[in-house]
Amino acid sequence: MVSLPIADWPTGWSALLEAITVGVSITVLLVIGLLWKKWGAATTLQVAGSILILSWVVEVIGSHTSMPFGNYSYTDALQPQILNVPIQIPLGWLMMLPPSWAVAQAISVQINPRWKFPAFVTISALAMTAWDLFLDPMMVTWELWIWDYPGSYFGIPWINFLGWMLVTAIITIFIRPGRLPVVPLLIIYTAIWLLKSAGLGFFWGLPGAAFVGSVVMGGLTILAWRALIRKN
Repeated sequence: MVSLPIADWPTGWSALLEAITVGVSITVLLVIGLLWKKWGAATTLQVAGSILILSWVVEVIGSHTSMPFGNYSYTDALQPQILNVPIQIPLGWLMMLPPSWAVAQAISVQINPRWKFPAFVTISALAMTAWDLFLDPMMVTWELWIWDYPGSYFGIPWINFLGWMLVTAIITIFIRPGRLPVVPLLIIYTAIWLLKSAGLGFFWGLPGAAFVGSVVMGGLTILAWRALIRKN
């Protein structure tokens, strides 16, 4: 997020697209490194591969059938693509899903064990979807993907966010992640919340989306840190 306006000012659109790819790739490597240290190579590679494959399959289905996100399609701006889905999209899922799990694991730690996993799945879905409250308006403004029938949330249909919650829940249930390096992953989630808020609010002319995303993603971030502080 810090690199995007820097890349855009001197060199323009092509550098901005490259900065998106580089930024996502660096964050993915950081997330994988944190998981690797906690889980070891085998589990980390299995989880990362599952997220990449499942999210890519869902995006291919979604962009061709409208289920479960609504009618949308990717433009040719982000490259390379596999079956019309940019590779940056499943990388984005891998970048943000483990931090979203960390938020859920922090918040659900004090929940009754009987309800802990359902709560973990639900909060993970909310935390992941909160990020999309920032992401979708920005990407649509940049015409990286388009909606056939724009909706009332800054051009995004509400069914998209229900789809995000559903897909996140399904992937989380399928993978059932174990204990996470919560603090470092939560730092990543917090940093992305702050940078997205500043980026959309001050650089990209989307103050409404910046406000809504900041409130929702920020609220979950604060709840997670508060739960960690109380636990310790």
